[in-house]
Amino acid sequence: MKNICVFGLGYIGLPTAAMFAHHGANVIGVDVNQHAVDTINQGKIHIVEPGLEAIVKQAVDNGKLKASLTPVHSDAYLIAVPTPFKGNDHEPDLSYIHAVSKALAPLLEKGDVVILESTSPVGATEKMVEWLAEERSDLTFPKYHEPENEADIFVAYCPERVLPGKVVEELISNDRIIGGMTKESTKKAQEVYRIFVEGELLETNSRTAEMAKLTENASRDVSIAFANELSIISDKLDINVWELIELANHHPRVNILQPGAGVGGHCIAVDPWFIVNQNPNEAKIIRAAREINDSKPDWVIGKIKAEVDKLKEIGIDKPTVALLGLAFKPDIDDLRESPAVNIAEKLLNNSALGVLLVEPNITTLPSKLESGDLVELSEALEKADIITILVGHAQFKHTSFNIDKVIIDAVGIV
Repeated sequence: MKNICVFGLGYIGLPTAAMFAHHGANVIGVDVNQHAVDTINQGKIHIVEPGLEAIVKQAVDNGKLKASLTPVHSDAYLIAVPTPFKGNDHEPDLSYIHAVSKALAPLLEKGDVVILESTSPVGATEKMVEWLAEERSDLTFPKYHEPENEADIFVAYCPERVLPGKVVEELISNDRIIGGMTKESTKKAQEVYRIFVEGELLETNSRTAEMAKLTENASRDVSIAFANELSIISDKLDINVWELIELANHHPRVNILQPGAGVGGHCIAVDPWFIVNQNPNEAKIIRAAREINDSKPDWVIGKIKAEVDKLKEIGIDKPTVALLGLAFKPDIDDLRESPAVNIAEKLLNNSALGVLLVEPNITTLPSKLESGDLVELSEALEKADIITILVGHAQFKHTSFNIDKVIIDAVGIV
């Protein structure tokens, strides 16, 4: 597996491409974003991920990594493109995978390996194979229900399970699920990942691998929902939820997570809905957890509005609210599905408020927040009447807050 083509150069695709190149493979990274392609070919990165830029620069300088708008024939193809929702019913949108399939199909030759990494509903790998087969009737493709049969092309689903901020380390050390459409496909995919993965390569089939990825994140979502629901109940009962959880966790078999402003990111906030969408009558706990976590931003907004009303009663006609943190988790620049962005967007639509936004990991606001003011932490702390902490960034944890101001702490820093 000397030559590898990676489709999608985002938060997963770029680190993966860089890791293959760093370990000796010749890698072409493909993306539709011209800025991303140009940035990478300069040995730089367009995302925030500790340790990644040095690896990318070395790989580009050595000629092992090149970014492009168009793919070239390779021994293995990895697909790491988005799988968002379409419509309001959380139906998975596989159009990016479909587009890659059409672009990839003309390049395929007998013996090539195709690996889908994009988080997908169960059956997505089989659907991808259908799209490839439609374009290439001259090749045979594996069938899920015929795991022993050989085919011209080897296909597998191999989800990532890395933590933003630690991607470089975890891509290498984490165990990896290798879900082949056939047993031979599993073995071929293992050969690809063995180039740099030091963790265990766990063998299964494509459907189980797809469901495993969704299950991991649905499990975490349910646990977070319990903590978030507990925070709402505790607030109603005038109980400090952070103290409550700390005490409860002294039980040897209890490990309650920390509540927050909601749940964000392209994994936990999205993946469980794929299960619910396919199993609407059966996925009761998973649906309830999603609804709890999706409603938490509105609960935080309710807390802010209650404090705004109090300030207006004492003569502050247009209170200023500072929102600290926009990323979906601490110390990264990733705003995907962020509950903090949700909160900011709704408050910016309220003309009776002044809103200051603080996010130390970005330099420009996304289009949905472009009417807001992105300011330094010091300015926000000085000017705001209400300080709302939405993300536990390290910078915020090392800040001394003025307790004379109204502080709404959604993440337990103060």
